[in-house]
Amino acid sequence: MSKLFKAIVATTVVFATGSIITTAVAADAPVAADSAKRETALTPLAQLLQLMDTDKNGKVSKEEFMKFMEAEFDYADKSKDGQLDPNELKQLVFRMNHPYTGMPRAGK
Repeated sequence: MSKLFKAIVATTVVFATGSIITTAVAADAPVAADSAKRETALTPLAQLLQLMDTDKNGKVSKEEFMKFMEAEFDYADKSKDGQLDPNELKQLVFRMNHPYTGMPRAGK
């Protein structure tokens, strides 16, 4: 894998993860909604933690994070050539920025 490709993937991962976390944290802010719904519904941040935290210790290890991101990469690599072309990368970034739109997560 070329250094440029690795840099692009790393930048995308950082951007996408930051967007997910920012969205998740913002969604944790109080909203004017039925309090019973808020008590039973998982916030986006809690959903993300549930997806990544495979050992269920309430934290995401580097290994859990990397496995999650590897699964996301594999899901995005529609051509299965071990590389993301610009369209696959665009779809991955969109998917990472809109994680709760009913699209299946990698490994699900």
